[in-house]
Amino acid sequence: MLLQYLRYLEALAREQHFARAAAACKVTQPTLSAGLKQLEELGLLIVQRGQRFQGFTAEGLRVLQWSRRILADWESLEQEASELRAGLMGRLRIGAIPTALPMVALLTAPFAARHPRVTISVLSMPSIEIQRALDEFTLDAGITYLDNEPLTHVRTTALYHERYYLFTTAAGPIGRRKSLSWAEAAALPLCLLTPDMQNRRILNALFQAAGSTPEATIETNSVLTLWAHVRTGEWSAVLPQPFLYLLGQPQGIRAIPMESGTVRHTIGLAVPDRDPPTPSARELVRIAGELDIESVLNVSP
Repeated sequence: MLLQYLRYLEALAREQHFARAAAACKVTQPTLSAGLKQLEELGLLIVQRGQRFQGFTAEGLRVLQWSRRILADWESLEQEASELRAGLMGRLRIGAIPTALPMVALLTAPFAARHPRVTISVLSMPSIEIQRALDEFTLDAGITYLDNEPLTHVRTTALYHERYYLFTTAAGPIGRRKSLSWAEAAALPLCLLTPDMQNRRILNALFQAAGSTPEATIETNSVLTLWAHVRTGEWSAVLPQPFLYLLGQPQGIRAIPMESGTVRHTIGLAVPDRDPPTPSARELVRIAGELDIESVLNVSP
C-alpha cells in the first residue's frame, strides 16, 4: 500500500487539487486523504491544512522528492523485470525543445522498432522545464541544448550542432540569395519564438554579436504558429536545420543559410544521472549512440 500512498502524493503535486488528484488515481477523495494521513505517520505534517489544497509544508516537499525517486525506481524495476521475462515494456517519456521536435522521430522510430511494447510520449517543453522534469523523474529523457545553459545532474549524448536558415518568401527581395548575414536578417519583419525560449536567447545573442537588434513583429511559443506566419509571405523566421529536414522548401518558400558564426550550439540527449538508469532511457541512449543524426540533418537547401 505504501506505493499507492506515494502515488496519491505525486498526483496531488501534479494536480494541485484534492478532487482532481483523487480522480487521477481513480479513488474517492476520502480515500486519497486517508492515504496521505498514512504517510504522515512518519511524524511529519505533509500537506498544509485547509478546505482546499494550499500547498505542501517544507517537510512535505522533502517527502515528495523521496516519493518521486521511489516511484521512479519502482517503475524502473518493473521495466527491468519485464525485459528479462519477455522484452521491454512500459513507458518512455521524452521532453524536447520545440526547435528539436522535427528530428525526434529519428530516435523514436528505431526505438519503437526494437521495443514495440513500450509506449512513447513526446512533449514539447522549454529547456528549463526539461531540467525540472528530469530532476523530478517525470521524464526519462530530454532533447535540449547541452552547452548554452548547461543542464545539471544528467548524462548527455550529443546529437547534432545547430545550423540556422532564414525561411522567407521566394518572391521577396532576398529570395535568390545563397546566404544571409545576421545584420541583414535583423532588418526584416521577423516571426520569432518568445524570449523565454532558449532558442530565442541564442538568436538574440547572434544578432547582438552582429551589432543588430531583430524586428520581431510576431512572437510565439509555438513553432506551428511561427510557420503559419512564414507561409503568408509577410514574415520571415530563423529556424535550425531540423525544419529544413522535415519541411524541405515548400512552394514559394526559400530556406537561406545564415552566415555561420564562431559559436556552435549542441543539441543532445539528456537522461538523469542515476545508477542503474531506467531501462527505457538506457536503450534510447544506446540507439542515439548508433546514429549519425548530424549527417541526416545537414541536407543542402
